[in-house]
Amino acid sequence: MVQFVMLQAPPRKDTRERLLEAAEAAVLAKGFAATSIDELIAAVGITKSGFFYHFKDKADLAKAMMLRYLEQDKALLDSLFDRADELNEDPLHGFLVGLKMFAEMMANLPANYPGCLAASFAYQDTLFNREVCALNAEGMLAWRRRFRERFERIAERYPPRIPADLDTLADTAYTLAEGGLILNRVLKDPTILPRQILQFRDFVRLLFAPAG
Repeated sequence: MVQFVMLQAPPRKDTRERLLEAAEAAVLAKGFAATSIDELIAAVGITKSGFFYHFKDKADLAKAMMLRYLEQDKALLDSLFDRADELNEDPLHGFLVGLKMFAEMMANLPANYPGCLAASFAYQDTLFNREVCALNAEGMLAWRRRFRERFERIAERYPPRIPADLDTLADTAYTLAEGGLILNRVLKDPTILPRQILQFRDFVRLLFAPAG
């Protein structure tokens, strides 16, 4: 029997989400201070009252942007490394698989990738209130906790071959990602960040290599 299927357009994103998307694109392109409410309402096609229905002011917009970024960042890393854990129960090998998957994902970024909202907010921290700055700091500390917890599990089974500060080692993952994004953008070379991740992967492999 032939079935006739009605093709439907994907659901339209709600106004708040479209405002956040437009704001993030603008902030990454030219900074928070240079991003105006007027340009955002023009980009989304709403009135100024429509903007203030969703955000009481620009500071409230900044908070919403940061919360959205942190949620997306957590979801991405959870998905990536949880999948790696499913593929390999050994903590070291599972982490190495996760880094390989992370490098492959970063290899798909364009050479002109605009960068990271957290870094943009950090460079302009005087523009934001304490709550937004604290949220940004918490996001970075979340990376540290995430990777330290994994290094602790690895170290229990594979003691490091040289003394290692696990907090510093965990922070390396974040600084690697941020620094790689900057180099990618400035040098127009999208291979830099994935190569750095793979180099870090090799270092972790050597650091925790079983003695023998």
